[in-house]
Amino acid sequence: MSDSSMWVSISGIIRRDLLLAMRRWSDAAMSVFFLVIVVSLFPLGVGPEPAVLRTIAPGVLWVAALLTCLLSLARVFTPDYLDGVLEQMVLVPQPLSLLVLGKVLAHWVISGLPVVLLSPLLGLQFGLEGEALGVLVLSLLLGTPTLSMIGAIGAALVLGVRGSGLLVALLVLPLYVPVLIFGAGAVTSSMAGIGGEANLSLLGACLVLSLFLAPWATAAALRIALE
Repeated sequence: MSDSSMWVSISGIIRRDLLLAMRRWSDAAMSVFFLVIVVSLFPLGVGPEPAVLRTIAPGVLWVAALLTCLLSLARVFTPDYLDGVLEQMVLVPQPLSLLVLGKVLAHWVISGLPVVLLSPLLGLQFGLEGEALGVLVLSLLLGTPTLSMIGAIGAALVLGVRGSGLLVALLVLPLYVPVLIFGAGAVTSSMAGIGGEANLSLLGACLVLSLFLAPWATAAALRIALE
């Protein structure tokens, strides 16, 4: 397959999923509202002490981003599985892994990109400023696509299984832990004045690895689910 044909296939899947998400905008908005509500409640519950808020900020923001991604995983493949689109995707001449990559990228645009865009405002609630806010945005920009890639594998493995929401959480949460540690660690290191470059580099490595491996693993899991 030529490069142009590959990008046409991926962009077509992304465009389709984004259009469907716009028609079901309330589902996508629910994850964003969850993120804002959870992050906004922490300062009210912990108290207004600036030092405490800055200490817990990286962990709170990253855990909220992780849970936001987890909540939206059911929408990656289930609607297409129920209406038969996934079966058609398996039959088309384009590699299934490329189509899966398009769907995962669309999922990130719907659920991950809003997290990245809102993170500066949410960080200000915890007293983050300057370099720490920049590192937070960059860590989420590198980490949230990895969360979507890993989550897609879990969503494909439990596709069509009753109670799949709980099962996918049990499957992917252990795999999310390194991303969570590196992401929160980058912000914490920046706040401590030692720089977050090492953790950001590890996040970048996780992203590259997931881009190469996750689409093939997800495609294999989808074929098994459709048999």
